[in-house]
This record gives sequence, structure tokens and C-alpha cells, in this order.
Amino acid sequence: MPARRLTIVALGDSTTAGTPGFLSPVEAPPDGRGDPESQYSHWIVKAHPEWTVLNRGVNRERSDQILRRVGRDALAHAPQYVIVLAGINDVYQGRPAEQTKADLLAIYSEVSRAGPRLVVGSVLPYNRIPPRQVEALRDLNAWIRETAVGQGLLWCDSGSSAADPVDPMRLAGSPDGLHPDVAGYRRMGEAFAQVIERAERA
Repeated sequence: MPARRLTIVALGDSTTAGTPGFLSPVEAPPDGRGDPESQYSHWIVKAHPEWTVLNRGVNRERSDQILRRVGRDALAHAPQYVIVLAGINDVYQGRPAEQTKADLLAIYSEVSRAGPRLVVGSVLPYNRIPPRQVEALRDLNAWIRETAVGQGLLWCDSGSSAADPVDPMRLAGSPDGLHPDVAGYRRMGEAFAQVIERAERA
């Protein structure tokens, strides 16, 4: 039986956009600009050419800013799946955790009500993270996973896929200390693809 053709929206911040190597189509219309391999969506399509993956990431955006784009940048495309990867800029900017969680819940709710399957990703570390933000990041990722499991959402440990296995608060490779290198984006794409593959087989 042939694999189902899917439309998948990747919604998020810089780690969805493909920073620093790629500007997403939202940032550089209509098709984006830069090295296409510097985006996890590219690697999902490499694994599944029958899938269309729309990169709707925007560098530096917090969860509240991403929330305002859900309808226009995700639901308007009538996708079967929406990947949400958000929260690191909230941590970086020191936003209160409860505000971040409320915004993420609102994103999850809006997507779920509209019908697509929701894939929730864990937030990536960055190499210059100060000690005061380490616990905030760990708390947020624990909450994301618990919320996904509790609500029956699909969950992907995208953060760990790009992290240094010896020091999980650092990226395995990074051109700028803040974002993954191409190898990291590739592992992220492969991890997200595996989550959707399992959902399609279920």
C-alpha cells in the first residue's frame, strides 16, 4: 500500500526556521533563502519525498508571538500534522514560566480543535545558557512532555536529538553557540519523521 501523502506544517522559532543558515519562507518570502539543509523540515522531506513540509519558523519569536500566527501560518494550509517547537526564547528572555505554559497550551488547543495531529517538540539547549536558565529549560521540557502525554498528543524529544549526549545542556554541534549545525537539524528532522511514521502506522 503506497504511503499517504501528507501536508505538515513546522511552526516555531529559529530552530524551526533553520537559523543561522536559512531564512524561512515567512522571513524571506516566498521560498526562503540560504542553505536548505539548515532546517529540520528539509530532512523530513528527504526521508519522505511524498510529504510536503512547510517551514513556518521565525527567528527570535516567543510562544506568545507564535500563538498569534497559528491560524495564518499553520491552519490555513489544512495540514494533517502540525509540529510545534517553541519556548526557548521565553526562557532566554526570562519570561515567567506560567505565561509561557499558558501560551503553549493555547497553541496546542487551537491546533487540536482544528483537527490536525499535533506533534510537540522538546526545546533545544544552547551553549551559552547561564545556570539560572538551566533549571527553567529543564522544567519547561518536563512540562511539555507531561502535557503531551496527558493530552494524548504526539511528542518528540527534538531537544535531545540535537544535544551533546555527554552534556545535554549543550548542542552537539553549532556554528554560533545558539543553534544546531546541519547535522543537528538532520537528527531533528529524522526524529520528527519517526514520530509521524509511527502515528501513520498506528
